[in-house]
Amino acid sequence: MGFTVRLNRRAKFAGRGRELIGGSPTRVLYLTERASRMILDRTAVVSDTPTGLLVDSLLESGMADPVLESLPELDTSSVTVVVPAFGRPLALARLLTSIGKKYKVIVVDDASPDPAAIRDITEQHGVHLVRLSSNSGPAQARNEGLKHVTTPYVAFADSDVVLNSDTIPFLLKHFNDPYVALAGPRVLGWDDGKGMNWIERYEEARSSLDLGTFPAIVRPRSPVSWLPGAFLLGRTDALGEGFTSASRVGEDVDLVWRLVEQGWRVRFEPEAKVWHEHRQSIRSWLSRKAFYGTSAHALSLRHPKAIAPAVFAPWSVVVVAVLLCQRSWSVPAAGAISAFAGWQISKRLGRSKHPGRIAASLTARGVLAAQTQTMALLVRHWWPLAIAASIFSRRLRRALAVACVLDAVWEYRRTRPRLDFFRFAAARRLDDLAYGTGVWSSALRGPSLRCLLPDIRKNPN
Repeated sequence: MGFTVRLNRRAKFAGRGRELIGGSPTRVLYLTERASRMILDRTAVVSDTPTGLLVDSLLESGMADPVLESLPELDTSSVTVVVPAFGRPLALARLLTSIGKKYKVIVVDDASPDPAAIRDITEQHGVHLVRLSSNSGPAQARNEGLKHVTTPYVAFADSDVVLNSDTIPFLLKHFNDPYVALAGPRVLGWDDGKGMNWIERYEEARSSLDLGTFPAIVRPRSPVSWLPGAFLLGRTDALGEGFTSASRVGEDVDLVWRLVEQGWRVRFEPEAKVWHEHRQSIRSWLSRKAFYGTSAHALSLRHPKAIAPAVFAPWSVVVVAVLLCQRSWSVPAAGAISAFAGWQISKRLGRSKHPGRIAASLTARGVLAAQTQTMALLVRHWWPLAIAASIFSRRLRRALAVACVLDAVWEYRRTRPRLDFFRFAAARRLDDLAYGTGVWSSALRGPSLRCLLPDIRKNPN
C-alpha cells in the first residue's frame, strides 16, 4: 500500500481522460471510468486491489514510473557489493573509498599482473578478496563474487567508477516493487580535476554508458533497451548464476534481456548516479567503441528477436524507400502512403472517441521513427555499404551527407556539450564508424549478418 507512480512525459490522455496513449512500445490503454478517477494529477497510488492492478499495468506498459520519494528506504545492510578488478589499484582504492563502510564488499582479483597491489588495497579497506588463478573477464569475475553473496541484494561495481553516498539507497527503493530484478543508475564522466580533453567532453555529453535523464523501464526495443555493467543493483535470487561467463563484451545486455524474457522488470534510474573514468586518447576510445560493437553477433545468437538495429512496419519501409528516391513525386507519394497507413490504424481504434486523430498521431510518430532509424543505419550500422554505394549513386551520397549532418545537429542540440560543434560532429562520426566496424567484424567472423538486418513486422509495437 502507498506505492506511488507518476505518468511519464510520453503518456498522453485522450477521449476525455478515458484513453491513455504512450508506453514502450506505444499503445492505447482504455480506462474504465473508475480507473480514470484513480489517476489524479497524473499520479496513481496503490490503496487496494484495483489500484494495485492499475499501477502494475501502468508500470508494465512503460507509461508510468515509480515516485521514489514516496517509497520506504530498504535496509542497506541487505546489499553486498561485488567488484571485479584487473590491475588499476588506484582506481580500486578510489571506488572503495566512495563505497564506504556501510556495505559488505567482495573484490574479485581477475588474475591482475600485480596481485600484491590489489591485496594491499583490499586490506587497507577491510574488504573480502577473492583471487582467480587465470584471467576470465568481468562476467566470470562477477559470477565468482556472486557465489559468496548471502544478502538479498547484490551490486556489481566496476573498479573504474565512483559512487555517491545515496546511489545504492536510491536504487534500492525500486525493489519495493517485487517484480523488479535489476536497476541501474545514470553513468556520468568522472572529472579528476585536471580538466577534460575534447574526447572526454564528447563522452561527457554522449557516452555510450549514459542513458539519459529520464527514468524508464528497460527492455528490448524501448527507449532504454539495456543497462551498462559499470554499476548494477540486483535481486540476488532473481539473478541465478549471474552473467554468461563466456562473454567478455555485451554480458550486461544479455543479462538484462534474459531477465526481461523471464518476466522480471528492469529499471533505469537517472536520479541515482555513478561516475565513470572515460578513456582519454583517441586510440583507446575508438578501440573501446569497436569492442562494444563486437558483441552484436553473440547477442544475435542468444536473442535473435531483440538484436535488430531497426524495427519497421512494412508501410514505413515503403515511405523511406520513396523518400530516398528523391524524385519530384517522392513527398506526395510518401504522404499518400502514410495517410493510407493512418486509415488502417484508425480501423483498429474502434473504441476511441477520435480514432482518426489518434491514428494520425501514431502514424506521424511512425514516420519520424522510420526516418531517424534509417539515418542511424546509414551512418552507424550500415556505413561500409552506404559509403560503397554512394560512390555510384548521387542520391544515396546526398542522403548519407544529410544524415551525417542532421544527426550531429540533433545530438548537439539535445546534449548541449561543453565542446564546439565541429569537434562534436567529428567525434560523433568517429563514434559511429568505430562501433559499426565492430558490428561488421563480429558479423563476418560469425559468419552471420543477422545482427545487421532490420526487423520488418506488421505490428512493430
